[in-house]
Amino acid sequence: MIGADEGAYEGMPVVVAGAGVSGAAAARVLRERGARVTVADADEQRAEPLRAEGFDVRPLDVPPPGTALVVTSPGWRPDAPLLVAAARAGVEVVGEVELAWRLRPEGAAPWLAVTGTNGKTTTVRMLEAVLSAAGLRTVAAGNVGLPLLDAVLADHDVLAVELSSFQLHWSSTVRPHTAVVLNIAPDHVDWHGTLDAYAAAKGRIHAPGTVAVHNRDDPGSVRLTARADVRVGFTLGSPAAGELGVVEDLLVDRAFPDVVGEATEVATLADIGVPGAHNVANALAAAALARSYGVPADAVRDGLRAFSPDPHRNALVAETGGVAWVDDSKATNPHAAAASLAAYPSVVWIAGGLLKGADVDDLVRAALPRLRAVVLVGTDRGPFLDALSRHAPDLPVEVVDRLDNAVMSDAVARARVLARPGDTVLLAPAAASMDCFRDYRQRGELFAAAVREAAA
Repeated sequence: MIGADEGAYEGMPVVVAGAGVSGAAAARVLRERGARVTVADADEQRAEPLRAEGFDVRPLDVPPPGTALVVTSPGWRPDAPLLVAAARAGVEVVGEVELAWRLRPEGAAPWLAVTGTNGKTTTVRMLEAVLSAAGLRTVAAGNVGLPLLDAVLADHDVLAVELSSFQLHWSSTVRPHTAVVLNIAPDHVDWHGTLDAYAAAKGRIHAPGTVAVHNRDDPGSVRLTARADVRVGFTLGSPAAGELGVVEDLLVDRAFPDVVGEATEVATLADIGVPGAHNVANALAAAALARSYGVPADAVRDGLRAFSPDPHRNALVAETGGVAWVDDSKATNPHAAAASLAAYPSVVWIAGGLLKGADVDDLVRAALPRLRAVVLVGTDRGPFLDALSRHAPDLPVEVVDRLDNAVMSDAVARARVLARPGDTVLLAPAAASMDCFRDYRQRGELFAAAVREAAA
């Protein structure tokens, strides 16, 4: 086991797989501790900045002789030749999250950790706002915000940590103070191999001694806490003892109450400034994490009031002619799109992209009562068309055939013709974006730009 003391890495030959943000951070921190670092990456654009800092950056399919540790970036799949070769040679492979945990100094800030298929970033940002409202020195870190390696070495009281399944796959000793799996739905099965393996990676967040928070309304989340020593639940319904939940318009805490045997009000539904039942669930999860750390109820309320979502997450772009235009480009899988659609009563839905094998039949069937019309974009339009023809053959559907950046302008133009006062035109693609766009951010930005241009 690699130690966290200052001299543990002195002279150690280490390979860092990936020259992106997390890989570059790992390479710098390890070199500061005296390690002999080689960075594996074939992308010259990523490699050049590190080469300018004196790092040896080159493509590698096997670790150089004598390598004692490989630190991999989350984008590297477990079947990458370098990682397979390292395992065969008996070289330990860890992720940057595991490395960050091992490098924490004495008295380091505890972690309040969040994972799940959807809602991670919103929950972590809510948690960050709540912890800040309590007067704690904190930051959102990990898969969002500050790189964990930077966060653990800075001066904080507590960290709000978002962890992806990729990061958790390569973590073995991470022990959060409290952790939650928000939900489990099919995603990233191409990376993990099976849905069970994906769920198991998420479940690693519930380490021995960690307070395990589960979503009572999500069976996958509940299963992952079955063996936890300390379990806390949250639900959109009325909470039982040991849970947080909703009573009328109040968010109440029966897990960490101020008075034993009574429920403590921590916020109202009106304190949550983003729409949708899924965001009420996210707020309850953030409250559970914060309350487990002793945060007072008024700080939960004040933090939720102060919270504003990251871009491209149910963001209102404009309201014109009685029509709301909402950017939820971050809804990159059917589970996320279902939650987004459920937040609005009458929707002109812009959907499509790269489904990566995901099934949309259940999504379309469940959304039908809310759908006024659909505009389809992207490569994988066929599954949407098939589901719509079976379940709603009379629903107006427009198909944008082009596969370039301009597809969003065409989609907005067609949605504008279909929408009526009282409708929400919702970009919730249920699919990845890389067929037409750089990433979900660019997709959302081009949607917003097209909406504003049409409204001008």
